[in-house]
Amino acid sequence: MTAGAGSGTDPKALSARLWTAVVARDEPAAVRMVTEAADAGADEETLLLDVVAGVQHRVGEEWAADRISVAEEHAASAITDRVVAALAHRRPMPSGPHERGRITVACVDGEWHFLPARLLAEVLVRRGWRVDFLGARTSTAHLVAHVHRTNPDAVLLSASIPTHLPAAHKAVTAVQSVGVPVMVGGAAFGPDGRYARLIQADVWAPDARAAADRLARGVTAPRTDRRHRADGLPHLADQEYTLVKGSRTTLVRQCVGDLDERWPAMRSYTAAQRERTAEDLAHIVDFLATALYVDDADLFTTFITWSAGILTARRVPAHSLRLGLGILAERLHDLPRALTFLRTAVDALPEPPAHRQRR
Repeated sequence: MTAGAGSGTDPKALSARLWTAVVARDEPAAVRMVTEAADAGADEETLLLDVVAGVQHRVGEEWAADRISVAEEHAASAITDRVVAALAHRRPMPSGPHERGRITVACVDGEWHFLPARLLAEVLVRRGWRVDFLGARTSTAHLVAHVHRTNPDAVLLSASIPTHLPAAHKAVTAVQSVGVPVMVGGAAFGPDGRYARLIQADVWAPDARAAADRLARGVTAPRTDRRHRADGLPHLADQEYTLVKGSRTTLVRQCVGDLDERWPAMRSYTAAQRERTAEDLAHIVDFLATALYVDDADLFTTFITWSAGILTARRVPAHSLRLGLGILAERLHDLPRALTFLRTAVDALPEPPAHRQRR
């Protein structure tokens, strides 16, 4: 279908058509539809940030609601990535000097949600920057080595999952130590950028357009004589983060064993179901450790209430989550901050059915 006037370049209509192609796993149709829209005059930045990113966001929502499988989510994400690549190579980019300067864009170590960072990189290229996109899971050592070789005007770091905040902190500190400013963005840093400020990033941007606009105004280089960032997190002196993070494997194994004894339904689980339960517990421990790192109970509570919704969508009794948190609290009885965070999360969960009936 050839894109033309009207719905051919309308972002809402394009999003609907792209969604149809993506869920049908029709990559040729998806690529053709977006490139034809660009040929018909659609703004490429709008195509990237409103159409492609909007469809990818919907993919995540459909997975969370258990309306598509993990495999289908991966297939859809692969198609949106190739749509971005098709737009990137639709016309040759300038090969000469870039009037704005050079930027490095990367995901922090461990972060595999690379599409937001890639979309940002594409936007910056279209706005005249020379961009080195380092992709997903960029180790801090490799990032710093690249910065030394290329001397960019700024480094832009992306993180979608809050559990990568300690890695982001490490990367920000390392890049700033060589005198290069760091802008951060992504859901991991909170909707208001609170965790970006906590780790003392030079700039936080809520989205790709804001990041590009802020970069155009200039980002001041950091002072290289700053204290180590851990000095700005005095709550880490209690070692609770280190203890929880370091005992992750043992905690998960012990909690699985305790669930076996206290939750009869688990005794009939298949090997795959038991593995998934262990993975869920590992995520809980990871988010608890991260909440301790940033000293914010809300980070942990938000994850727990989201997890309850995911379990409900998958027809797993949400009260099993309450039991798991209680078992974890028993194992961490000597850690007061961790216990406070666990109690706060339990209080935010819906009450179990039996409790409601007794009222």
